[in-house]
Amino acid sequence: MNWYVLYVKPKQEIKVAQQLSRINIEAYAPYRKEIRQWSDRKKRIDVPLFNSYVFVNLSEKERQLVFEVPGVVRYLYWLGKPAVARDGEIETLKNWLEHDEVHDLVVSQFNPGDQITINSGVLKGKEAQIEEVGKSTVRMILKELGVVVQAKIKELV
Repeated sequence: MNWYVLYVKPKQEIKVAQQLSRINIEAYAPYRKEIRQWSDRKKRIDVPLFNSYVFVNLSEKERQLVFEVPGVVRYLYWLGKPAVARDGEIETLKNWLEHDEVHDLVVSQFNPGDQITINSGVLKGKEAQIEEVGKSTVRMILKELGVVVQAKIKELV
């Protein structure tokens, strides 16, 4: 069993993951909570971490079953083969989003392009490359996951 990456129709990530679960396919559509401002109110909504991507855990023989669900477009490919995420990468994502400890990140004199190893929080031990440092946030590329993460800086040393 592998975690494959599906490309789905825009804004259908959570719906597709729920429908895949109904047909007994383990699916994961990572999302974060975000507060959006309308003219008359603020609302906390779920925003996909990866637009149009859903991860599915299934065997090679079961790969065609996902196309029974409306909204599934295709598998994502890398170097001519279906893209596969490791179990550890999916678990890291789940832990990070569940505990939301990224705000505990402490950043000192980093510059874009610097290579770092995170030494606290749920991302401890993960290697990253600093992409941008702002006044209250840092954007970094997590090499192992191949994703860009923007984190709030707890304290600037």
